[in-house]
Amino acid sequence: PILALPLLLIAAWIRLDSKGPALFIQERMGYRHKPFKVLKFRTMEVRPACSEAEAQRDAITQAHDTRITRAGRFLRRSRIDELPQLWNVLIGEMSLIGPRPEAIQLANWYERELPFYVYRHIVRPGITGWAQVNQGHVAELDDVHIKLHYDFYYIKHFSAWLDLLITMRTIGTILTGFGSR
Repeated sequence: PILALPLLLIAAWIRLDSKGPALFIQERMGYRHKPFKVLKFRTMEVRPACSEAEAQRDAITQAHDTRITRAGRFLRRSRIDELPQLWNVLIGEMSLIGPRPEAIQLANWYERELPFYVYRHIVRPGITGWAQVNQGHVAELDDVHIKLHYDFYYIKHFSAWLDLLITMRTIGTILTGFGSR
């Protein structure tokens, strides 16, 4: 309830800044390899439907991506675009901390290319995680492999202390904009 008015104002800003809905809804791979629909504020221009290969390419945000809107730059840097995922947390599809859920196309590709990738789905995906505070956003397969090691470290060493450390480092990430695209 406390966030309702700020979230509505952000949604209005997005709608005024560019054409399309305020929310971006995307199917992502979740807990126990079960797909779910993640909610985010839309930060990119709306694109028409495309082929599987184009969808995989579009699922990876590149540095200086031209699809990012003016409002989207700020929302991504401050991580405010992630706030609607609190709904996913409330309904049990995500947790606050855990490996970030990947778009279905990317998850399928990573599972084909990276050994043991599928095992990262044994915990609920999170809004923030050990990989995010250590590595930031990644686009190359080699970097995703490193990210996977961070995810496995989190799964192996899961604890309240590690969650507290991730929370503190997430605050630093939000304040500095580390790793955003």
